[in-house]
Amino acid sequence: MKTEHQRTALITGANKGIGKEVARQLAQRGFAVFIGARDLAKGREASEELCRAGYEATFIQLDVTDPVSIRNACGTFSQKADHLDILVNNAGILEDHGETIVKLNPELLDRTFKSNVSGPIMVIQDFLAYLAKSPSGGRIINVSSGAGALNDMDTYAPAYSISKTALNAVTKQFAGALRNQKIAVNCVDPGWVRTDMGGTNASRPVEKGAETIVWLATDAPQHETGKFWHDKREIDW
Repeated sequence: MKTEHQRTALITGANKGIGKEVARQLAQRGFAVFIGARDLAKGREASEELCRAGYEATFIQLDVTDPVSIRNACGTFSQKADHLDILVNNAGILEDHGETIVKLNPELLDRTFKSNVSGPIMVIQDFLAYLAKSPSGGRIINVSSGAGALNDMDTYAPAYSISKTALNAVTKQFAGALRNQKIAVNCVDPGWVRTDMGGTNASRPVEKGAETIVWLATDAPQHETGKFWHDKREIDW
């Protein structure tokens, strides 16, 4: 049965960490959430966990680095819903913590860009037709990082940092291209969050990391687009 009237949200990399928490908070607000994840077992587990809690959640296998996987995910989505209100590009990798750009492995850089930059572009492109059908106006939120801010960038994790700077540019490009289609496109620095990526010493719980993403998906004014946010405030690029 298709979800025709209920608000819908697709979150990539939603089997753990910030993505999973965003899915949980949106489900609590009444969204039918689609859990995008490449790991079949973990994706199903995350989806079933939400369903057991009484929410509407559907797992969609989605590897953002694989164009065929994205197209197949779009086909699966089309069988379940006729529109998409929220797209959260959360999936991403950080493989070069402690590395320097002087000795950066080009294959690692390529892998990072495929996941953190090319992936979100392809996902937006393939799901755009469904976002355009959102009755209230579609919203795209790209999960970036303070590490991608050029104004105070130093030497931390060069591949990851540069990829997030590029994702911010992707956000600006799509915001401009979709401005007349009532689709808002923004990016978020969630802060240093206790996840597999952030580590156990990080200063923020996942609930705080998800907060601004969920705000942009629900309560932020629809006209706010093409901006970089942290704790519900616009920040410098």
